[in-house]
Amino acid sequence: MRLIFLGAPGAGKGTQSKLVKEKLNIPQISTGDLLRQAVKDQTETGLKAKSYMDSGALVPDQVIIDLISGRIKESDCANGFLLDGFPRTTAQAEALDAMLIKESIKLDSVVNLSIDQGKLLKRLTGRRVCSSCGEEFHLEFKQPKNEGKCDLCQSELMHRRDDHEDKISNRLEAYNDQTAPLINFYQAKTLLKTVDADGQMNEITGRILSAIQ
Repeated sequence: MRLIFLGAPGAGKGTQSKLVKEKLNIPQISTGDLLRQAVKDQTETGLKAKSYMDSGALVPDQVIIDLISGRIKESDCANGFLLDGFPRTTAQAEALDAMLIKESIKLDSVVNLSIDQGKLLKRLTGRRVCSSCGEEFHLEFKQPKNEGKCDLCQSELMHRRDDHEDKISNRLEAYNDQTAPLINFYQAKTLLKTVDADGQMNEITGRILSAIQ
């Protein structure tokens, strides 16, 4: 199954991607991870991306598309993949479409995780992230066993600057302007599956699996 996950910051894309990929036994593809790995491996595309990153410029869409194209040709994607965090704009979605057509690959579903933006603020302001391994916790929904410490590696938890209320408001505004139009884009292609992202994690996972199967 070949999937894309959409949703505003805090809707649970990352968490649900990890849960759904395990259920379906397909890889989760994060463009951020792809970029970091390509730069580390010093591939041709990675070096190209690094030149933009070093200059403080955005990595062009086509470079990201090239990374995704190479990734989905790997053997573990034979039964499908889950794109998390890409595309973010209609232009990126159109470029992705062109690449998938070229590779004779058809998307099965685009999952839109929908939740009230007031609840998103509550989710994000309470999020805490491990300073070492990146594991996420929440002051209300997923409290660490020891206050301020990661359950996995015991490192300090941090409140990311991006999770402060003023920054979250800016991120939601950017999402509404740039990414929300993808809902209509994929709805027109009859690929969109909108899922209520409010509730317990396992309940939301169940809704996603019901929607795509």
